[in-house]
Amino acid sequence: MNYFKLIDCSKTIFLFVFLTFTCTFYAQQKPLPKAKTGDFWEHVQFGGGFGASFGNDYTDITVAPSAIYNFNDHFAFGTGLQYSNLKQKHYYSSNVYGGSLMGLYNPIEEIQFSLELAEVSVNNKYMDLGGNYSRSFWNTGLFFGGGYQEGGVTIGARLNLLFDKKEDIYGSAFMPFVRVFF
Repeated sequence: MNYFKLIDCSKTIFLFVFLTFTCTFYAQQKPLPKAKTGDFWEHVQFGGGFGASFGNDYTDITVAPSAIYNFNDHFAFGTGLQYSNLKQKHYYSSNVYGGSLMGLYNPIEEIQFSLELAEVSVNNKYMDLGGNYSRSFWNTGLFFGGGYQEGGVTIGARLNLLFDKKEDIYGSAFMPFVRVFF
């Protein structure tokens, strides 16, 4: 009987030692340096988006540069500009320009949540056989988003919390995105 008690006790001790000393994990990620006087630019990243689409009677060009300041590994705050030009020959043209403020939160390295407030001026011109019609207005969007981040690239989706189908320049409250920062 004593032999079996010794084996049970040995198994228990081995399991305790194994779990105690082998469950330590180390990440190989270099953390951002702590902010010091003069280190401001080491925490700034630039990026944004660019898009272009061309057809026989259709042109769509978008330029959206942005910059963020990384407070630490989890929080960043930034600003962006946006310009879009959309034309459909003999029918429609639109110029959209404005700016945005954004906050980014990474609970873990691969996951990113964002909150962005965008204010844009919209200048639309409609052309038809009866003449021309113009409409200019300001549009505000409050976007909550989330995505998967790998390096400086985030792929995800965002939802415009202020979406109004009658007054919004976006076709839907839900929008996929690709965000790039260097």
